[in-house]
Amino acid sequence: MTTIATRPRTGADRTPMRGRRRLGRTAERWLLFAAVLALTLIVLLPVVIIVLTAFKPAAEINAYPPTLLPGTWTFDNFTKIFSDLPFGRLFLNSLVFAGGVTVFALVFDALAAYALARLDFRGNRVLLIVIVASLMIPFQATLIPVYQLVAGLGWVNTFAGLIIPRAADAFGIFFLRQFFISLPRDLDNAARIDGAGEFRIFRSIVLPNAVPALLTLAIFTFVNNWNDLLWPLVFTTSPEMGTITSGLTLLTGPSGIIPYGTMMAGSLIAVLPLAVMFLIMQRRFIESVATTGLK
Repeated sequence: MTTIATRPRTGADRTPMRGRRRLGRTAERWLLFAAVLALTLIVLLPVVIIVLTAFKPAAEINAYPPTLLPGTWTFDNFTKIFSDLPFGRLFLNSLVFAGGVTVFALVFDALAAYALARLDFRGNRVLLIVIVASLMIPFQATLIPVYQLVAGLGWVNTFAGLIIPRAADAFGIFFLRQFFISLPRDLDNAARIDGAGEFRIFRSIVLPNAVPALLTLAIFTFVNNWNDLLWPLVFTTSPEMGTITSGLTLLTGPSGIIPYGTMMAGSLIAVLPLAVMFLIMQRRFIESVATTGLK
């Protein structure tokens, strides 16, 4: 039997192979970057259109064929939104409405979630199932009964009528419960040995460790209520008690003509607080999404 001797590979033989592998990895990174960039542009395209349309004069907005970039940049739409609507009052109403709901929801959702996650009592499981099942009930199905209740209390066209019916949320309770479960129970037991009560444990131990989840829920709650249109339209009939979203609907003329430039300017102003809030809290937001529900 004859054997064929093979020459061991030298450094010169390995160099082309390493170069091809490195080139392949570089090509994969560039393809991934191009795909992410394309998806980002698709997602941001509506925002770009809003921004550019807000700075266009009416003649360019209604021109055909439409153009993306303004031929003439103007700030008339921003001045018009304040002259056609009590926009400052609408902005303040939106801030009070969304901020008030967020504060109340954080307090009540956190208390309910703590009870469901850290306390053992009879009916705990049944109560949790009922809360989760309530998420399946369409919002429109409860709108009329809630309106009748609010009207009976005389809360139509008031901040109480806008805020109190939304002071707690089933999603927020379930969301915080999942985060509270992930916290070690040894912390609670150590505090109880030292004589701490349940509220002291909730305030001094659970809440400080749940800051990422609370900030995430705050963002969700604030954004959902800030952008809500149906709720303010139903529970407010006075323009002075409206929000930005309901106020923008008043711009539609009697013939159905919509001043798109003015509406885009108002929408751009309405988006700015949300963008600033997310930029400030984005690190905590990502941290909470990555850790919520992990044990």
